[in-house]
Amino acid sequence: MRPFTVLIGILLGSAASVAFGLGTVLIVYCILAGRHPDLVRELPRLLMSFAAFLVLTAASAGSFLGQIRARSWRGWAHTATLLCLAGVFALYWPRGK
Repeated sequence: MRPFTVLIGILLGSAASVAFGLGTVLIVYCILAGRHPDLVRELPRLLMSFAAFLVLTAASAGSFLGQIRARSWRGWAHTATLLCLAGVFALYWPRGK
């Protein structure tokens, strides 16, 4: 396996595990929201983070499959993965106040 394929695989696995963890936390927050109203304030940000990592997982999965099978569209998939990764960075980059 080539090094670039390994890097995409690491990104895919990391994004999938973070998305799974955020999804699990989202389920727990939804269950506990009735008893703990302060958790409701966290739901929009948690949902946005979950969606961002879900999209990154899908893009990196497409990129990984395109790279493994040497498809002609893999360049577009790599670009989509890079854009999604940049979006996740932008979502979490600290903003000055």
